Amino acid sequence: MGSLTLAAIVFAVVFVGGAIGLELQRALPESHTTGGPKDMTGAVVGLMTLLLALVLGLLIWTAYGVFSTQKTSAQTLAITDLKLDGALQDYGPEAAEGHRILREGIKNTIAEIWKNSDDELAVFHKFGYARANLKARLALLNTLQPASDQQTAAKTEATQAAIAIDQTLAQMTLALVDPISYSLISIVVAWAAFLFCGYGLLSKRHPMSYVVLVVGAMGIASAIYIIVDLISPFSGVFVVSPAIAGHCPGRGPSQRLTDYRGGLRLAHGRSRTAASVRMRHWGRPGEGRATEARPQAASSR
Repeated sequence: MGSLTLAAIVFAVVFVGGAIGLELQRALPESHTTGGPKDMTGAVVGLMTLLLALVLGLLIWTAYGVFSTQKTSAQTLAITDLKLDGALQDYGPEAAEGHRILREGIKNTIAEIWKNSDDELAVFHKFGYARANLKARLALLNTLQPASDQQTAAKTEATQAAIAIDQTLAQMTLALVDPISYSLISIVVAWAAFLFCGYGLLSKRHPMSYVVLVVGAMGIASAIYIIVDLISPFSGVFVVSPAIAGHCPGRGPSQRLTDYRGGLRLAHGRSRTAASVRMRHWGRPGEGRATEARPQAASSR
């Protein structure tokens, strides 16, 4: 069931609950809706309001935790892909085929994971496809025969990065399997229907009452929509950007790794330039104090 469909059902249930309350307030004798019964209804409505606010807040927080975890995992996946690509670059031209498989694997993984389907079977299919691409990378690494210590170290680093990618994909898959209980969401919706029914009992039948009822039902429905959409982080309104996983039109992972290393070299060069400027201005350690001490000695003479 999609997020919008579920939100529409929640809106209808809550609105009907409030409308029943308004009709009951009109149909029941006045003695049932005033005095002591009204005070008891207000107390129960207050209790239901507190319960609904607490549980809805916890559900939204849990759903956002799922979304945030998937986003962090996608960032980790991108960093590990860069490490793998860097290790293949360090290995030399013998790993050129590995570069091609890496680029194709990232492209296919993004296309498969960021599809508009997040049911349980689709989740296993998505990440199963991604792990199949990873097995192709590991098979290629096993065919490499290092001829130097540098190539041996590069192959070891590439293998570790490939294993880390596999572990990250497995964690992402398991985190999306039944992240929130829909039974709990059903109970929360039932609470909201009873709560709005109580609001109707405490109110009077009037067109403005129905307008406010629509606004309140939309508020509950939007909260449920946020919860369901956040636990589907690769489709919907709240979606993890595929740019995090390395999708950058016209720029492959090798180019981004080169830019990253170039940025490090540039920052290191700037720090060395600044240090040399300070050395020319102040001299080597100890020279500045000696220079300051000479005029003082001359003046004392």
